[in-house]
Amino acid sequence: MGKYSNGVKKTLKIVGKTLLGILGIALLFLLYFNIPVQKKDNSARLGITFSKRYAEDIQLDWKKTFIAILDDLKIRKIRIPVYWDLVEKEEGKYDFSDVDWQLAEARKRNAEIILVVGQKVPRWPECAIPEWAKQSDQKRKSALLKEITAVVKRYKDNHPEIKYWQVENEPFLPFGVCPPLDTNLLDSEIALVRLIDPTRPVIVTDSGELSLWIQAAKRADVFGTTMYRTIWKESIGYYDYPIGPRFFRFKHWLIKNFAHQDNAIVVELQAEPWIKGWTTSGPLDEQFKSMNSAKLVDNVEFARKVDYPEIYLWGAEWWYWLKVNQNHPELWETARKLFSENIGN
Repeated sequence: MGKYSNGVKKTLKIVGKTLLGILGIALLFLLYFNIPVQKKDNSARLGITFSKRYAEDIQLDWKKTFIAILDDLKIRKIRIPVYWDLVEKEEGKYDFSDVDWQLAEARKRNAEIILVVGQKVPRWPECAIPEWAKQSDQKRKSALLKEITAVVKRYKDNHPEIKYWQVENEPFLPFGVCPPLDTNLLDSEIALVRLIDPTRPVIVTDSGELSLWIQAAKRADVFGTTMYRTIWKESIGYYDYPIGPRFFRFKHWLIKNFAHQDNAIVVELQAEPWIKGWTTSGPLDEQFKSMNSAKLVDNVEFARKVDYPEIYLWGAEWWYWLKVNQNHPELWETARKLFSENIGN
């Protein structure tokens, strides 16, 4: 009995020391991640993500919104999702008119576009799969490759405004109304885009805070990270991630050394609220808790300290909604100032 008791104590002591060691290392990393960064890249070019679907969801005229982004804010870098369920409502029958229109307006103004293809693209419900393609996994996968082929073939020529293809959106993050990740399918999508158009880089993205990036980065020509500062969780309410710019610099070091990837951009920087429920469904006071003019400026300054050459803000539709539907132009005007000061934008 004594030997057994001594063995248990010895095991508990080893476990305790191991846990303390892990906790100590974690605290050291946390301290390192929060060492202030003074230098920032003011030359980093700013852009936005624009979603026709989301603009309509919040009762905006999506075309007026897009034109205001181009002509009023004078934004010249835009990420545009191609929603599969909107361009191929019936199998084999494509309607690219809305995508054509956006690209044409961008081209008139010499804007640069990231065109996002795949089944999982920006904005809820994340996956935009037509009902007819949901008959079986085999049906969905084969139809998806056909749709990507149609998109890339349509736009690979005579569209100088398209700078990048993005294949899927945060494919390694289990989020949204989506089927389970199939890495073989993802690899087939990336290979297909490169085969049809070998002239443009392919972006693959991942969560800034919830992933190590390596799986996405090793598949990409350019890796894109999201970047969120203030979120809302059911159990705790509002939560600020306790990390500084060095956290993202460290993960860039990881992909440089373990995925041989040195090209990275901020593809999605939080510039709209994260609240309980739909973004615009809560009172304005609630929305402004997690995003306001001061937070917008602070988030851009934070991203510039990560030292990536391009930063795409997430929330331009919301700024316009505040301005035209709520008589609150403050965010729109703050964005105008940020973009007017942006070198090379």
